[in-house]
Amino acid sequence: MANIKQQKKRVLTNEIARQRNQAIRARLRTEANKFNSLVDAGDKEGAEAQLRTASRLFDKAVTKGTIHRNNAANKKSSMAQRLNKLS
Repeated sequence: MANIKQQKKRVLTNEIARQRNQAIRARLRTEANKFNSLVDAGDKEGAEAQLRTASRLFDKAVTKGTIHRNNAANKKSSMAQRLNKLS
């Protein structure tokens, strides 16, 4: 660890942000996997509801700065395409 007081604080805040980002990304993966399993099962109504939930979480992750906005847009778009192919 650094000897400078400012750097010591920065190391601590970076660790807190890393843990928060890791938790958010894990939640995003979980929700995307739930959506994929519903699509694979052929449950259109459940998949629509899950898509809304996942899209909201992707948007929140963008506002927190966890993922890039284009990354979220690509994920949401591919999920919507999978849902549209289901019908």
